[in-house]
Amino acid sequence: MRPDQEMPQEQYPHRSTMQTSEGPQDGMGNLRITEKGLKLEGDSEFLKPLYAKEIRSRPGNPLYFQSARNVTVNILNEKTKVLTRLVTGPQAVEAHSQKFEVKTLSGKLLFSADDNEVVVGAERLRVLGAEGTVFPKSIETPNVRADPFKELRLESPTRALVMEAPKGIEINAEAGSLKATCRTELRLESKDGEITLNSAKIKLPNLPQGSSSSAGSRQKIYELCVCPNGRLFLSQAGSSSTCQINTSVCL
Repeated sequence: MRPDQEMPQEQYPHRSTMQTSEGPQDGMGNLRITEKGLKLEGDSEFLKPLYAKEIRSRPGNPLYFQSARNVTVNILNEKTKVLTRLVTGPQAVEAHSQKFEVKTLSGKLLFSADDNEVVVGAERLRVLGAEGTVFPKSIETPNVRADPFKELRLESPTRALVMEAPKGIEINAEAGSLKATCRTELRLESKDGEITLNSAKIKLPNLPQGSSSSAGSRQKIYELCVCPNGRLFLSQAGSSSTCQINTSVCL
């Protein structure tokens, strides 16, 4: 065979090209073969799985994944076992993984959740709902405060409200009043220390009163008495203590 004689085309099946009546010889219609891979122009539909190292849009254009049902993204290990899964469906967006994290562009943690705890790493957690936040069990935090010039309410409508701290509890209202109400019993207890009420005025308006020390006395001076069980009551003052006269209030 002479050197300038062409070989039959059928001896080189791997050199065959794809060509349509409208497209060039480097692809089929909207599908083009470039040095960087495959390039699709316009919308495309794949009827079977597509395997690729990277999928990206053209610079400046968004990338859309559209489905009539769910869009699922799976991360597999070398044994094709699913490690993490992200499912976006018509009802919800679900993430399945050992840990879920949300970070800023600089790498600061904003939110994370796993089997043991949920962490909010932002400087402030704001709840905008009208009903506030409901904690069925306990909550641990170093500080609870409202927005400036807003009211802070800690409320338990059907059960008790308990606040505990190993080194003390501080309740501070710098620009307003402080109010604590309950239906049955309000208890301030200090096991190893003392309870200090430091104010220019301390009012106990609804304390029970003992009987008058003398008939017809109209004086408005009272003595503050304490029962053995800790109950407080008022007894009309006399030249000496009158608390013993009105001990029936303690019963």
